[in-house]
Amino acid sequence: MALPDLTPEQRAANLAKAAAARHARAELLARVKDGTTTVAEVLASDDETCRRLPVRSLLKALPGLGNAKVAKIVEELGIPEKRRVAGLGARQREALAEAVSR
Repeated sequence: MALPDLTPEQRAANLAKAAAARHARAELLARVKDGTTTVAEVLASDDETCRRLPVRSLLKALPGLGNAKVAKIVEELGIPEKRRVAGLGARQREALAEAVSR
Protein backbone atom coordinates (compact mmCIF):
# COMPACT_ATOMS: atom_id res chain seq x y z
CA MET A 1 0.00 0.00 0.00
CA ALA A 2 1.51 3.28 -1.09
CA LEU A 3 1.54 6.22 1.25
CA PRO A 4 -0.48 9.23 0.15
CA ASP A 5 1.35 12.24 -1.22
CA LEU A 6 1.16 15.03 1.32
CA THR A 7 1.77 18.68 0.85
CA PRO A 8 4.46 20.20 3.08
CA GLU A 9 1.70 21.87 5.11
CA GLN A 10 -0.13 18.59 5.65
CA ARG A 11 3.11 16.85 6.62
CA ALA A 12 3.95 19.62 9.12
CA ALA A 13 0.45 19.46 10.59
CA ASN A 14 0.67 15.67 10.98
CA LEU A 15 4.09 15.92 12.62
CA ALA A 16 2.81 18.56 15.05
CA LYS A 17 -0.21 16.40 15.89
CA ALA A 18 2.02 13.38 16.56
CA ALA A 19 4.36 15.44 18.74
CA ALA A 20 1.41 16.77 20.75
CA ALA A 21 0.12 13.21 21.29
CA ARG A 22 3.55 12.04 22.49
CA HIS A 23 3.80 15.01 24.83
CA ALA A 24 0.32 14.37 26.29
CA ARG A 25 1.13 10.67 26.76
CA ALA A 26 4.43 11.50 28.50
CA GLU A 27 2.65 13.96 30.84
CA LEU A 28 0.02 11.36 31.70
CA LEU A 29 2.64 8.71 32.48
CA ALA A 30 4.59 11.22 34.61
CA ARG A 31 1.44 11.96 36.62
CA VAL A 32 0.87 8.23 37.15
CA LYS A 33 4.51 7.78 38.18
CA ASP A 34 4.42 10.57 40.77
CA GLY A 35 1.04 9.46 42.12
CA THR A 36 -1.09 12.47 41.16
CA THR A 37 -3.14 10.26 38.84
CA THR A 38 -4.18 6.72 39.72
CA VAL A 39 -4.59 3.74 37.44
CA ALA A 40 -8.29 3.66 38.32
CA GLU A 41 -8.65 7.28 37.13
CA VAL A 42 -6.93 6.45 33.84
CA LEU A 43 -9.12 3.38 33.35
CA ALA A 44 -12.29 5.39 33.99
CA SER A 45 -11.31 8.38 31.86
CA ASP A 46 -12.89 9.22 28.50
CA ASP A 47 -9.84 11.27 27.50
CA GLU A 48 -8.40 10.11 24.17
CA THR A 49 -4.85 10.10 25.57
CA CYS A 50 -5.91 7.69 28.31
CA ARG A 51 -7.94 5.51 25.96
CA ARG A 52 -5.09 5.08 23.46
CA LEU A 53 -2.47 4.28 26.10
CA PRO A 54 -1.09 0.72 25.99
CA VAL A 55 -1.87 -1.16 29.20
CA ARG A 56 1.75 -2.25 29.59
CA SER A 57 2.97 1.36 29.40
CA LEU A 58 0.47 2.35 32.05
CA LEU A 59 1.64 -0.41 34.38
CA LYS A 60 5.33 0.25 33.76
CA ALA A 61 4.80 3.86 34.86
CA LEU A 62 3.89 2.66 38.35
CA PRO A 63 6.74 2.75 40.85
CA GLY A 64 7.94 -0.74 41.75
CA LEU A 65 6.63 -2.44 38.61
CA GLY A 66 9.16 -3.57 36.06
CA ASN A 67 8.89 -5.69 32.96
CA ALA A 68 8.64 -9.00 34.86
CA LYS A 69 5.89 -7.88 37.25
CA VAL A 70 3.96 -6.17 34.46
CA ALA A 71 4.15 -9.33 32.32
CA LYS A 72 2.91 -11.42 35.26
CA ILE A 73 -0.05 -9.11 35.96
CA VAL A 74 -1.07 -8.91 32.31
CA GLU A 75 -0.78 -12.68 31.88
CA GLU A 76 -2.78 -13.44 35.04
CA LEU A 77 -5.58 -11.12 33.90
CA GLY A 78 -5.60 -12.50 30.35
CA ILE A 79 -4.88 -9.14 28.74
CA PRO A 80 -3.26 -9.40 25.30
CA GLU A 81 0.24 -7.93 24.99
CA LYS A 82 -0.65 -5.04 22.68
CA ARG A 83 -4.01 -4.14 24.28
CA ARG A 84 -4.80 -0.48 24.85
CA VAL A 85 -6.84 0.87 27.75
CA ALA A 86 -9.86 1.49 25.49
CA GLY A 87 -9.87 -2.19 24.50
CA LEU A 88 -10.33 -3.48 28.04
CA GLY A 89 -13.65 -4.86 29.15
CA ALA A 90 -15.35 -3.78 32.36
CA ARG A 91 -14.21 -6.87 34.25
CA GLN A 92 -10.65 -6.47 33.02
CA ARG A 93 -10.64 -2.84 34.18
CA GLU A 94 -11.88 -3.82 37.63
CA ALA A 95 -9.39 -6.67 37.92
CA LEU A 96 -6.52 -4.46 36.76
CA ALA A 97 -7.38 -1.68 39.23
CA GLU A 98 -7.58 -4.27 42.02
CA ALA A 99 -4.31 -5.94 41.00
CA VAL A 100 -2.30 -2.71 41.14
CA SER A 101 -3.91 -1.52 44.38
CA ARG A 102 -2.60 -4.54 46.32
